[in-house]
Amino acid sequence: MIVVIAFGCWFVRKSGTSNEFIAAGGSLPGWAVGMSIFGTYLSSNTFLGNPGKAYGGNFNGYLFTLSLPLAVWIAAKYFVPFYRKSGQISAYQHLEDRFGLWARTYAMLCYLLTQIARVGTIMFGVAIGLHALTSWDVTTIIITTGLLVTLYTLLGGIEAVIWTDVVQSIVLMGGALLIFGMLIFGMPDGPTQAWTIAKNAGKMELGSWDIDPTQSTVWVMLLFGLFINLTNFGIDQSFVQRYHTASSEQEAKRAVWLGAFMYVPISLLFFFIGATLFSYYEMQPSLLNEVRQTVAIQNEVDAATLEAADIGDRVLPHFIATKLPPGLAGLLIAAIFAAAMSSIDTSLNSSATVILKDLYQRYFRREVTEREAMYVLRLATIAIGFIGTMTALLLIGQKSILDAWWLLQGVFSGGMLGLFLLGIMARHANAVSGLIAIVIGVIVIGWMTLSPENDALPEMLRNPLHANLTIVVGTVTIFLTGLLISHAVNPLSKSSLPNAESQKPDETKPQGPYDD
Repeated sequence: MIVVIAFGCWFVRKSGTSNEFIAAGGSLPGWAVGMSIFGTYLSSNTFLGNPGKAYGGNFNGYLFTLSLPLAVWIAAKYFVPFYRKSGQISAYQHLEDRFGLWARTYAMLCYLLTQIARVGTIMFGVAIGLHALTSWDVTTIIITTGLLVTLYTLLGGIEAVIWTDVVQSIVLMGGALLIFGMLIFGMPDGPTQAWTIAKNAGKMELGSWDIDPTQSTVWVMLLFGLFINLTNFGIDQSFVQRYHTASSEQEAKRAVWLGAFMYVPISLLFFFIGATLFSYYEMQPSLLNEVRQTVAIQNEVDAATLEAADIGDRVLPHFIATKLPPGLAGLLIAAIFAAAMSSIDTSLNSSATVILKDLYQRYFRREVTEREAMYVLRLATIAIGFIGTMTALLLIGQKSILDAWWLLQGVFSGGMLGLFLLGIMARHANAVSGLIAIVIGVIVIGWMTLSPENDALPEMLRNPLHANLTIVVGTVTIFLTGLLISHAVNPLSKSSLPNAESQKPDETKPQGPYDD
């Protein structure tokens, strides 16, 4: 914590202008940006959530990661050149150019809601881990985390965020390897016993291969992962901002590939940790009972009714607290905290950028002084840090960190990706077709999210699909609706279309993929 705060103070001298605070002057090497992207993916949701999913279920959640290479290929080929050539630090300015101000505003609001949800789930995740390790109060941990991360993000800007991500990623990887080694060599009959028990219990399976949209099958998870990862690389401000921090377009592409290649094996390692934890605790009934009793007391339920999925997120922190000697346990506490900080700082900085560029400069003052811009950036950082902390406090009592995050991300991200793809791939789409598509898409997303829990609705009117398909169906609905409407009006002359003049490409501006 001291080192990270020191980083923030050190980079104060390099974040004196808004460009330095937002994009580090476009001077960073690709490998550092790539490790920052890796650190953004590798949050405490991964550190605690992935082992928890494997412990309580199987490797089905890893399919999210396996969809990453395809998304990265698309990002490197299309998204990175598009944003670098446009020169727009905001990921949403081009939506205004394409569909009008409403589209930019809609995407901005969706992004801010997504980041608030992200900050909240990550803070809640790290609080669960640190509570098990230190017995500190969960509320106190959440508030302290929020204050500290907001402080160094406020001081050092994006450059402090990226370089602290590099350090935090190294600490986190070291901690993960240490845990895995101690688990497999701590089995009574050696490493093979851990593999055998986990395999016989079905922990190594990827899930059902059936075509069943009501369950988290292999196909459902692959689709979900692809759509979420396309959202991350295509229209997530925190990623788009990193494309601009790299010293060149080629370095930005290298950064994207490096981040993905690092995350794929490390994510698998965390699933192996979860499976090995299952084997270890099956051989240690007294330890398993301790975890059950702790969770039962916290949630005020009977320990006998708890299943593996109910305690999955709590087992790894319990192992660290009870089985690692002092020093090594401290390293793991640092790793969990680093995982949280490396993602929260990203969300705070990118959200502040969106508030400056897409809200303040668009609605209030287009031309701002450096002093005014820095004032808005710092005030926005504090505001998002505060709201995210409050969100974390509201999440206390959730069963699965990863499930909570995936649900919130799917709800807020579906409309953004659908509109982005419509703008790129549907040449004749205009403001009217885009607006109608978004309205219909939001209605569909709302129905898919709220209807399963609404007892007042008849069974036939409730959404039968798995929650992870919300972003898939929402995105496809928006894209196809906009495409059909734009084709329906295509026979009309361009001059009869709404905002016809705004649809003409400006030859003086860099052209995007949809201008081909």
